[in-house]
Amino acid sequence: MESGNWPLARDGFQQALSLEPGHAYAMLQLSYVESFADRYRAARDWALRAAAVQPAQPEVLHELARRLRTFNEVPALRDIATRLLGGGSATPRLLVECARLLADVNDLGLALRCAEAAVAMAPGDMAARLIRGQLLAHHARVAEAGNDFDWVLSRNPRVGSAWWMLSRQRKQTTGSNHVRQLRTVLATQGLQPPAAAAVARALHKELDDLGDTEDAWRALALMCRIKRSSLKYDVAENRRLFDGLIAMPPAPAASNAAIGPRTPVFIVGMHRSGTTLLEQLFDAHPRVRGIGELYDFASAMRYAADHHCKDAIDHEIVARAPSADFDEAGRRYLHGVEWRLGGESYFTDKLPSNFLNIGFICRALPQAKILHMVRDPVETCFSNLRELFSSTNPYSYDQVELADYYLQYRRLMAHWHAMYPGRILDVDYARLTADPETVMREVAAYCGLDYVDGMRSTASSTRAVATASSVQVRSEVARRDEPKWWPYRQHLQPLIDALRTGGAAVPD
Repeated sequence: MESGNWPLARDGFQQALSLEPGHAYAMLQLSYVESFADRYRAARDWALRAAAVQPAQPEVLHELARRLRTFNEVPALRDIATRLLGGGSATPRLLVECARLLADVNDLGLALRCAEAAVAMAPGDMAARLIRGQLLAHHARVAEAGNDFDWVLSRNPRVGSAWWMLSRQRKQTTGSNHVRQLRTVLATQGLQPPAAAAVARALHKELDDLGDTEDAWRALALMCRIKRSSLKYDVAENRRLFDGLIAMPPAPAASNAAIGPRTPVFIVGMHRSGTTLLEQLFDAHPRVRGIGELYDFASAMRYAADHHCKDAIDHEIVARAPSADFDEAGRRYLHGVEWRLGGESYFTDKLPSNFLNIGFICRALPQAKILHMVRDPVETCFSNLRELFSSTNPYSYDQVELADYYLQYRRLMAHWHAMYPGRILDVDYARLTADPETVMREVAAYCGLDYVDGMRSTASSTRAVATASSVQVRSEVARRDEPKWWPYRQHLQPLIDALRTGGAAVPD
């Protein structure tokens, strides 16, 4: 296996299984072998077979939980977490990992239970306190979250993610902020790049709150330099991916429009374009369940193409799409989200990058509705530039690369509109924040629903939110008199020039 000889590795682990058929570790290794051999379905099946054995060893469970997350097999992952909470082989490390993985798949309730159990088992475990704080923040339990972040930082002020999450919980003031501490930490020798990027982002946010635009920009530029230096991104390669999607020939929709009582509503667009706000408003309808950012459709396409990819889509998925079974992809998607739903007839899937999958969605789910958030290009790009993403969106830390990505996105959305007329409703962010009732009436009508008054305000929503907008969407819908990027306009000239050159409408 270590030498990359997948056929012999496969034979060896299968021989081990012939001696001990229930050996979960051997099954997990077979899952890895099949992934390395680019056999997604076989890799997934071995992971599920390992889960069915219900292994008890913590080290095997830790690896199994991560493997199940790779294949988006959330019910099996939930089963591991539930058994751990009931006793079993729970360790703080294993509970923390389950909390992290469950948060990744937007199962925030069970994730918080795992984090709380980890803290109860090991009150001095920093990883447990950190993930619990993050999940408490997602549940709008801001004071409790802040206590966890403060506890972590009192013991190790070099934990950059704790500074970043703490700074997000409220608007900083001249009388109450962490600017001095953040500058001290940032000047510390030997601070690792991920921690330095998070501290720089926290410093930018707090200085921006205080109106210190110049120092805030310097902190943001530092964060972007650190992040971009650690990521691989190729503008030409990305353009080829978009070209491949646009070159796909039109194809008939699958025949599964009548499957089940559910209507999926995909909310798509650039990251930071207002998708969370739209979902929060739409979720107020009694017939709608907002279930957040899901990777279920991407997983269904990976299964259909028998190929795993790191991002929402890649060249190989596009190349294999003509031979994919879109009926099966649609059924697999609907079955995969069913456990999240109650009696609602509509649900929202709010992964912004599903705009890449629109052609596949229209084929696999003819009954699906697609809401496309549209926001001012500079506002959208600046909001991306100042966001600290995990390992996704590598284009977002360089102004010119970010502008190019935005222009490619805009080109692809124009193509989808032309190929699937009437299937996509553009929802303008500026209009939504200025007149939420009118816009939400349009959204409801497009989806075949009656408008209800709760859809014009986020105030009544108590659902947990795990996106970068989790704090903002707790507030009432409001439109800014001045866009957030305006004070930084001189520093954003490379972005603005690139957008204008590409034909985007940018105000003077």
